[in-house]
Amino acid sequence: MTDVKVSKIALLPGDGIGPEITREAVKVLAAVSNRFGWRYKLNEGLIGGIAIDKTGQPLPPETLQLCQASDAVLMGSIGGPKWDTTDPKGVRPEQGLLAIRKELGLFANLRPVKLVPALVEASTLKPDVVAGVDILVVRELTGGLYFGARGRLNGKVFDTLEYSDAEIERVLKVAFQLAQKRRRQVHSIDKANVLESSRRWRELATEVSKQFSDVQLEHMLVDNCAMQLIRNPKQFDVLVTENMFGDILSDEAAMLTGSLGMLASASLGGGSYPALYEPAHGSAPDIAGQNRANPLATILSVALMFRFSFQRFDIADAIEEAVSQVLAAGYRTPDIAAANCRVVSTEEMGSLVAAALKG
Repeated sequence: MTDVKVSKIALLPGDGIGPEITREAVKVLAAVSNRFGWRYKLNEGLIGGIAIDKTGQPLPPETLQLCQASDAVLMGSIGGPKWDTTDPKGVRPEQGLLAIRKELGLFANLRPVKLVPALVEASTLKPDVVAGVDILVVRELTGGLYFGARGRLNGKVFDTLEYSDAEIERVLKVAFQLAQKRRRQVHSIDKANVLESSRRWRELATEVSKQFSDVQLEHMLVDNCAMQLIRNPKQFDVLVTENMFGDILSDEAAMLTGSLGMLASASLGGGSYPALYEPAHGSAPDIAGQNRANPLATILSVALMFRFSFQRFDIADAIEEAVSQVLAAGYRTPDIAAANCRVVSTEEMGSLVAAALKG
């Protein structure tokens, strides 16, 4: 008898609402297992503020080892006022997030921005502007300002934006490869009218595009892109950009869907280590423990996990369809609540999606 593979998932609940939303994602994993016979094992680790409290480090060595030995990593959210500090030598939860990205070689962050038809009214923009929006933001994740040299010296402060050609080229290739499976259009976002790093980014985007003759490339300045996302978001298919621009633009794009609580993400690398999946929103400490958080971004991140790490497109589609069914039935968490809809808790929303998966 052939052994059935058991997929190993590292679960990092994190801080704030992290434990609540990942708990609902675990419900969905159980429903997937029951329906599809997919076998898995969860192993939990510490990251962020809770890791600082218990170990003094935002990314303990044990957590990194756990992740490196897993097939995928599912994370909640990290941070909160408890650990905020302006001390340049202070320990912050975000250091754990940056470190795990670097240590696992996760250089490409994917953030799908796709409006579920039932949430057209949840967006602050007019329905005719956002209906049908389907954008994939590809953000470089391990370079740029967030990883460059920084400090304070003689009354001045500095942060260094630095990229190698190889770092830029590899994330551009990911964007073009993904565009080939979508509508074959890439917008490369930069600030080439001001920044030397952006001028090099634009040059390399043009060079890489020659390897993908079936994909149309357009260059756009980041400030114009920020405006166009509000003015005419349906013009975009795949957006690719550097780390800080991607951080800002993906959060802006999330509001096209009505809430950051709907924005999933996948962080991919090119090596032997696993990819990491997490909601794009923060730890929301103001509502932590109140059973009010939206778990759908985390659940949709599980769908991305099946799509990219396990190549189970059938399961990914089933999870996304279950989310759509629940929303179409009128269920909402407070962040996406609307008239004539039933507002449900974090726990209820997770249970509804799991039930929809069972069929």
